[in-house]
Amino acid sequence: MKNRYNTKQREKILTYLKENQDSNITADEILQYFKSINENIGKATVYRFLNDLVKQNIIKKYMVEGRNCSCYQYIEDENCNEHYHLKCEKCNKIIHLECDELKEIQKHISKEHDFELDSIKTVLYGICKECRKK
Repeated sequence: MKNRYNTKQREKILTYLKENQDSNITADEILQYFKSINENIGKATVYRFLNDLVKQNIIKKYMVEGRNCSCYQYIEDENCNEHYHLKCEKCNKIIHLECDELKEIQKHISKEHDFELDSIKTVLYGICKECRKK
């Protein structure tokens, strides 16, 4: 079945997500952005397309502490689910973290504590290098 939702509006939404891939983007922020540039994109269109992108593993959906709504992030790397993420509490930047030591910790937790970590949902919070310099 051909994707019936491949419209210019959806292309614009995807471009916006790509350009803001280091941020926690909400559906309302997407709507506000397009409203601010006088681009009429409906709320149902945004939500439907975000759900499609999540199902296609093009973006990821998650909750961020302190926000009572879902956030979305474009996944540049198709293996994004296989690593952890760092989130700066000052600028909200998301950093993809490839770290063998964390993989060892994950193995330890699995073996010694019989608990499987979900790396896609595991976010470590702190202050990024750029914000610490300010």
